[in-house]
Amino acid sequence: MAKIDDYIPIVGESIIEDLRLISNRLKGKVIQHINSTSVGGGVAEILNNMVPLLKEIGVDARWDLIKGGEQFFNVTKKFHNALHGKPEEIDKKDFDIFMETSENNIKEVSTYGDIVFVHDPQPIALVEKKADNKWVWRCHIDVSNPNSKVWNFIKNFVVKYDSTVFSAPSFSRALPVRQFLISPSIDPLSDKNKELPQDVISGVLKKYGLTQDKPIVLQVSRFDRLKDPLGVIEAYKQVKKYIDCQLVLAGGAAADDPEGIKVFEEVKEKAKTDGDIHILLLPQNDIDINALQSAATVIVQKSLKEGFGLTVAEALWKGKPVVASNVGGIPLQIKHKYSGLLCHSIQGASFAIKQLLNSPGYAKKLGENGKQHIKNNFLITRHMRDYMLLFLSLYYDEDVIYL
Repeated sequence: MAKIDDYIPIVGESIIEDLRLISNRLKGKVIQHINSTSVGGGVAEILNNMVPLLKEIGVDARWDLIKGGEQFFNVTKKFHNALHGKPEEIDKKDFDIFMETSENNIKEVSTYGDIVFVHDPQPIALVEKKADNKWVWRCHIDVSNPNSKVWNFIKNFVVKYDSTVFSAPSFSRALPVRQFLISPSIDPLSDKNKELPQDVISGVLKKYGLTQDKPIVLQVSRFDRLKDPLGVIEAYKQVKKYIDCQLVLAGGAAADDPEGIKVFEEVKEKAKTDGDIHILLLPQNDIDINALQSAATVIVQKSLKEGFGLTVAEALWKGKPVVASNVGGIPLQIKHKYSGLLCHSIQGASFAIKQLLNSPGYAKKLGENGKQHIKNNFLITRHMRDYMLLFLSLYYDEDVIYL
């Protein structure tokens, strides 16, 4: 695990010194993060990296989980999709299941923090325990066009929080509580993002039967319909008519996403007739994912909906040219034709992939620009600073936002 001073060569000593100074103002405050899973997905990944670093600089940051069974997580997956704007059939039974589990968590989960920082809809009802402490709801979902029935249900809890946090300006909703814009981040020194020796990269390619004599097109994502893995296969097939290449779809399934294995099987079925399509289920195998990203010629993120898209930041940090959908938080990371290429369809994605495979000099320049953009805006040190300033602001005039 990296120490805070290990980031000095990347971000500079003054940035780290600022973090230490801000942390001193939080002495005596307990920050309690609460979410639904410790593995899989961007929230768990960020907290796994950030909580130890906050502790190291003197912030008493802790992390707790709610409990839920298969029925509950099936419902929260439907809520997740509906909040993203995907059509879902949701009835009274779904809301009853959500509330039954939430009431059990309200009884069983201790909300001891001076600041209780709740992530996403699964634990949102814990705010019913709100007392003299401060409560923040952190939304990692694109709620710019949500299913109104689900949003109105969730909003009944959101309005009881002291503040809310969204990842992009377009996600903001009309709410009677303060809102903050704080984008997620990557940890440049984590196993998924640190620089790997070439022999490690080559070993991972050999392990998965990938050759180095033809381009690799890669998408790293949970096996989730909103990540559109089937659409990526269609785009690849259009590219393959003109350029001999390989496609890799790699990722895992979050513990709170029961739909993941079903999508994985559908993707395998669609890919089975092409030996150059590699479908890899890699739960929590960060070194292998890093190696695949480092070896890829073009990295794709063809999401239909996206909260932020940390895999885009990971790819850009490695200096890779990226083709990604113009949705959610992705346009915050990619300026079209400067730090990557944005697309709106399968045809658009295939055209952009072909352009990058045929123009390696242009692809290299996009990757270089993208890496600098991530360094300036989306590393964990910036994220820690934003969160600590948010925590401090909770103890000042509610009409003034200090971030």
